[in-house]
Amino acid sequence: MTNDKLHGEIAIEENKLEVFENRTQDRDYEIEFMIPEFTCLCPRSGFPDFATIEISYVPDKLCVELKSLKLYINSFRNKKVYHEDVTNDILSDLSKLLNPKFMEVVADFNVRGNIHTVIRAAYHQESSLES
Repeated sequence: MTNDKLHGEIAIEENKLEVFENRTQDRDYEIEFMIPEFTCLCPRSGFPDFATIEISYVPDKLCVELKSLKLYINSFRNKKVYHEDVTNDILSDLSKLLNPKFMEVVADFNVRGNIHTVIRAAYHQESSLES
């Protein structure tokens, strides 16, 4: 038995979010991703946390490439991270990458210790127009 990493493990470790040009910049439209099998680790206990992550955004010039998003999301599975940080890290990374007109990330974590946690975080593109 070898300790060599599998192709998928390497791909997840080397993940890099990628973009492509929004080909319909003449109108606003919403893109929504549902990620029903999100996992990370509790930083206090090390036990796994499970969630459904919903990402919705109105693109400006760029859109996120789906395979790169999948690998990025899967990179959390072995990270010890709080629910609030997961949600805000995803929002920060994607909004920095895309600079969308609007983005919201909702992390709906499975019940743990009789508590159901839902974290919502939103990003609004700064307007270049004077108020």
